[in-house]
Amino acid sequence: MIKKNILFVTTCLASAYILSSCKSSQKIPTTQPKSIVILYDNDVHCNIDGYAKIAGLRDLIKDTADVTLVSCGDFLQGGMTSTLSKGKYIVDVMKPANYDIVTLGNHEFDFGTPHMMQLLKELNVPVTCVNFKEHKTGKAPYAPYIIKKYGEKKIAFIGVSTPTAITSERYAFFDENDDQLYNMSENDIYPLVQKTIDEVRKQGVDYVIILSHLGEKPTEYNIDSRGLIANTHGIDVVFDGHTHSIIEKEMLKNQKGELVLLSQTGTKFKNIGKCVILPNGKFHTELVPTKEIKDNAIVKSAIDSINNLSEKYVNKVIGNSDFDIRISDENGKRAVRRSETNAGDIIADAFRILVGSDIGMTDGGSVRADIKAGDIKIKDVLNVLPYDNYIYELEVDGKHIEKVLNACIQKLPNEDGEFPIVSGLKFNIKIGQGENKVSDIKVLNKKSGEYEPIDFDAKYTVATIDYIAVGGGMYNTLKGCKILRKDLIVDKDALIEYISKNQNGHVGQEYAKPQGRIKFIQ
Repeated sequence: MIKKNILFVTTCLASAYILSSCKSSQKIPTTQPKSIVILYDNDVHCNIDGYAKIAGLRDLIKDTADVTLVSCGDFLQGGMTSTLSKGKYIVDVMKPANYDIVTLGNHEFDFGTPHMMQLLKELNVPVTCVNFKEHKTGKAPYAPYIIKKYGEKKIAFIGVSTPTAITSERYAFFDENDDQLYNMSENDIYPLVQKTIDEVRKQGVDYVIILSHLGEKPTEYNIDSRGLIANTHGIDVVFDGHTHSIIEKEMLKNQKGELVLLSQTGTKFKNIGKCVILPNGKFHTELVPTKEIKDNAIVKSAIDSINNLSEKYVNKVIGNSDFDIRISDENGKRAVRRSETNAGDIIADAFRILVGSDIGMTDGGSVRADIKAGDIKIKDVLNVLPYDNYIYELEVDGKHIEKVLNACIQKLPNEDGEFPIVSGLKFNIKIGQGENKVSDIKVLNKKSGEYEPIDFDAKYTVATIDYIAVGGGMYNTLKGCKILRKDLIVDKDALIEYISKNQNGHVGQEYAKPQGRIKFIQ
């Protein structure tokens, strides 16, 4: 199927060239110009097997086309492979895949900005991001655009990343004294991109391609890829990411009413995007399922080496469960960012019980995968909790706990990565007109085992992750609260210990379903 498509495009290019030459009575050259093919990915999130596939697709077409590999971000984090090496294994796989250009996703910042910059330096691939800036100087650490030549044609690639990174990965943009080091140009992204388009057009580029990690759905900053197209002119195509959507081809009108192509591949290399630029300047895109592609041998060898390094450790069995421990609902749709799940319950319990706090709390965005019924291995826990978050214990008064909960439910019924996952707490949520409200908050009395109405004047101890305690998670609502203890245990180690020791290696029936800690009322 892939070979037929490539031959079809190449044949069309040759035919178009011959017909054009005949009409002008010019001599037909002995060699025809190569087509231009851009292979693109987004939101790989550590599915490293896919890198052998995208390199394999390049191998398949490189003799008939000028091929460029690009990434639209979120490649450094999001799974076990990155967790074990803090992103180093991802770099080790991407290097032999020979990417040409990458842009930044919000999860590139997960290990902090200095570590991200070191990893990207080791990757040794040109990085473009027009809106990531040093806060004080306004200097961009990475190129606002990259121009590549293909024979007589020039293409400008402009990278742009979601401004939500400054809230979701706040710790990467501020120092320990809460002084801002970087920003995402969150107030002027559209004009900044337009200014860059105008600049590259003056340099005589033939096409402008946006490598976007904005997503096509509006955020709290009201910035998204569809809005980018509508508020600019001069863009030919947008390769998008961030929302994990599957968009083979969507044509949208720009500021001048001209059509611009938008495409996104999904996530975790379910598809690889392939864009062919035709002689008439049209862009033809398709999403190629990775299962149809033969592996590149060199990249596959690197992947096998990394898998061998980690296999013995990650396959150790720590316990078992008779049921799925889920972040999704009964229909398989992700639920942990909008409702209680049994995975959230056991994780929050692990934090609270191991630390000995009154309350355990984390956010839905930090909990990333289901655990299937049967043996539970370390790799399952690493996939559920892929980030290296240490658990802190804070002192928080009852009134402030109410404030935290209210702040983190305002996007409902839509998803929100800051949605609260709790232990030792129960509360109700009412979806209102313009504002959602929590009510009937109760706290578990550790002595009696009963839930009692929260005392707004009382002080409670809260076990949570450092991302929330000091990094800006849950809308920065717990930052500044008194820290009683810090760096107690890494979140994934807490869950491993809770299952293997506190649960005696067998997850009990009390976790078979969500326990009713969070209820929705009319």
